[in-house]
Amino acid sequence: MASQKQNRSWNLGIDLGMTLAYVALVLLISAASQLQAQTLTVLHSFTSGKDGANPVAGLTMDAAGNLYGTSQNGGAGNGTVFKLGHAGSGWTLTPLYTFGGDSDGAHPVARVVFGPNHTLYGTTKNGGTTGDCTGGCGTVFNLQPQPNACTTAICPWVETILQRFTTLAFPESEVVFDSAGNLYGTAYSGGTGGVGGGNGCWPSCGAVYELSPLNGSWVMSVLHNFSGYQYGDDGANPVGGLTFDSAGNLYGTAFTYGDCDYGIAFQLTPSGSEHLLHDSCGEAGNPAASMIADAAGNFYGTMLGNGSAEKGGVFTLKPSGGGWMWESVYTFPWNGGGSAGALLIDSAGNLYGTTVAGGGNPLGKCPSNGCGTIFQLTPSGSGFSYTQLYAFTGGSDGSAPYSNLVQDTDGNFYGTASTGGADGYGVIFKFTP
Repeated sequence: MASQKQNRSWNLGIDLGMTLAYVALVLLISAASQLQAQTLTVLHSFTSGKDGANPVAGLTMDAAGNLYGTSQNGGAGNGTVFKLGHAGSGWTLTPLYTFGGDSDGAHPVARVVFGPNHTLYGTTKNGGTTGDCTGGCGTVFNLQPQPNACTTAICPWVETILQRFTTLAFPESEVVFDSAGNLYGTAYSGGTGGVGGGNGCWPSCGAVYELSPLNGSWVMSVLHNFSGYQYGDDGANPVGGLTFDSAGNLYGTAFTYGDCDYGIAFQLTPSGSEHLLHDSCGEAGNPAASMIADAAGNFYGTMLGNGSAEKGGVFTLKPSGGGWMWESVYTFPWNGGGSAGALLIDSAGNLYGTTVAGGGNPLGKCPSNGCGTIFQLTPSGSGFSYTQLYAFTGGSDGSAPYSNLVQDTDGNFYGTASTGGADGYGVIFKFTP
């Protein structure tokens, strides 16, 4: 084919050197266009002031395309809830609430979500009542706009505490609602016997809880106490949130323990029974995010791994013969630098997510295994093919994204990176594939 093109060029009287130069220029322009089309734009770089610092969680998008999220630190030192709204052709960040660190909560590490009343609900890892937890055992909260018109530039939303934890501790997951308005989440520690220690983490291995509205307040029920490795293959220390299926069953993960100490995937039925779906042994481990489901009822989840032995990865759980079949979708090539955020799935079945590490360290600002990535997994035959869409540098673009991704109607992705940026306190980014 190449010789035919050369002969044809000569027959037309075109100089071969000019032709090759022209082809090279076209290829260069094409490559530049592709690079320009696939760009990451920093929408906000955190300063550790009123805007917050170190966004560990991802974002929630409303119908108008505004973004809502949390920062673990900053504000008054205990974190914030913020809105990033459209402002002309740009974006403006508005702090919605600044945590005081005492009874109102401290250090949110999960994203906020919209509840049935179209207001925001979330958790703080600390704060509330101190109890047996240094810095407080954590809270579940609701934020609503002020009931009266606000005349100042910054109008803090009104916080209502739904639960201050005492026997459960450190809720790190976002919350989810059922059709009746009940709220569900996980707590990393506590449970049977209250907050404390013990071999195999018992009796404080974490729990799944439910909060039900009753006469203007909320009543908490513990649906499952995790027991750690001492008591069979039950896991411990859930970090991720919960996902419903159409039958009202709850699905989630525990970060550690099980038979091999690298976490489990589980199902909770409305009858109160727990079913082990998978015990992480011999492959990537330590799931730290909520699972997602596709239209066929298959679940997909991510694993963070740990720095000593386990790699992170992506997995799927498929219904099979009355049970569940676990499959590894992809294993990341480094320990402890896998994915900590929930996946995003599009109508074609492509999966999108972020990794905490990987992608290289061109500026020398991150660990040797890299500053983090944005990736795509594309259905290919009986499996998936992996594509790295973006590698964070640790500079102005940020580093260490623990975030999920959300997508707008134009196909752009939005998320957070927990560190890096202009001041080193993390960023909110837009990625155009």
